Amino acid sequence: ESLKAFDREVNEFVDYMFGPRDPRVRGWFLLDSYLPTFFLTGAYLLCIWLCTKFMKDRPPFSLRTHLIVYNLGITLLSLYMLIELILATWEGGYNLQCQNLHSAGEADIRVAKVLWWYYFSKVIEFMDTIFFVLRKKSSQITFLHVYHHATMFNIWWCVLNWIPCGQSFFGPTLNSFIHVLMYSYYGLSVIPSMRKYLWWKKYLTQAQLIQFLLTIVHTLSAAVKPCGFPFGCLMFQSSYMATLVILFVNFYIKTYQKAPSRAATKETPVTTEIKNGFHKDYFAVANGFLDNKKAQ
Repeated sequence: ESLKAFDREVNEFVDYMFGPRDPRVRGWFLLDSYLPTFFLTGAYLLCIWLCTKFMKDRPPFSLRTHLIVYNLGITLLSLYMLIELILATWEGGYNLQCQNLHSAGEADIRVAKVLWWYYFSKVIEFMDTIFFVLRKKSSQITFLHVYHHATMFNIWWCVLNWIPCGQSFFGPTLNSFIHVLMYSYYGLSVIPSMRKYLWWKKYLTQAQLIQFLLTIVHTLSAAVKPCGFPFGCLMFQSSYMATLVILFVNFYIKTYQKAPSRAATKETPVTTEIKNGFHKDYFAVANGFLDNKKAQ
């Protein structure tokens, strides 16, 4: 009874803050109450801490087979979301410049269903970090990495409850495309015989930066020429994406535009740069938003 009362108070508070929810998604898995999303995020953070302590005096796991299966699964899910979003928005005659929440009828519901999978994929991608911990890649578990994973899952809970279609389609469409490329790269990089063919890592990084900038431009275009999509949501998304652009540009400059020192070059032979399919300094921000890998 206490938990039910707490759940009711929390959801009354978020409804007070954001207004009435979209009735079309009521009853969908994990959406009616904020507590599951909140507790799963807390469990993610707690698991990082506990698993780090557990692995402290233990050798790292290889997890090669697990990584191949996991990355293949995320690649296929991303491909499904990409294709379905393109077909649904084409069916609904979505306006690329600005699309409201109610004019496309059944196509809006179809988009919302895909975006629910996009939201759910964010909890699946918590495993990115858990794999890092189990493989003792502690340098990869940065604030940026954890911040991005935790916030995206919570942000998309809000998106699905209040703006589950319309203008919200654009970012996930781009991101799903990037995820197809990124997670297929991760999966292939685990296979030693494939590493010599993976020449396109730097271009993935550039594509991710272009993704952020295009999403900001698309979001602000609806503010310049409004179509009824909530203005506050446009401003929030633009601000959040701007933080990722700033962090990503900082990473890109440090990684690709600053030549390594002679000492660092001598200390780290090229043949030891890759281990278990990943560069030793890789600290990916994840989920398709950042492929934070040092240049080989």
